[in-house]
Amino acid sequence: MLILLGLRTSGKTTLGAIAARFLSTTFLDLDLLTAKVLNQPTAGDAIRNLGLGAFRAGEVRALDSQEARGAGVLSLGGGTPTDPHARESLKAMQNAGSRIVYLRATPETLKARMAKTDLATRPSLTGKSPIDEVDQIFAERDPIFRSVADITIDVDAMTERIALASVLATLG
Repeated sequence: MLILLGLRTSGKTTLGAIAARFLSTTFLDLDLLTAKVLNQPTAGDAIRNLGLGAFRAGEVRALDSQEARGAGVLSLGGGTPTDPHARESLKAMQNAGSRIVYLRATPETLKARMAKTDLATRPSLTGKSPIDEVDQIFAERDPIFRSVADITIDVDAMTERIALASVLATLG
């Protein structure tokens, strides 16, 4: 299994879906499965309605599900690896042969990409606006993501095609 991690707007879902088509396998966005597990319309709704703690607990349940374990390509939520139980699950997946790739983008790139999205779908995680919290979340999560990933790909200056080729090259 190929597992993609990164912050919001790093390209996990977009590249994951394309990689799955290229590899003729299944793709799963963990945020969608987490919303389903928590009986919420979206991951953003789950965070807003249930709180971040309940969302993370649901995310771990989703990650440990057969549906997630059976995906060929799995896109993690932007904060999945911050949970210790999720990190244990990811380590077990690595030990079973999964490859974890961190799609790393600088805060400047993430903010520019986020400004082009519907911010109403992105709940605040810190009390600041989703764009204003990027620097703080990047500083907190980047070391965790680097420690979890098998490989880090800096995607700032990459086109979608080059980023996809870089991701696929990690599979050997």
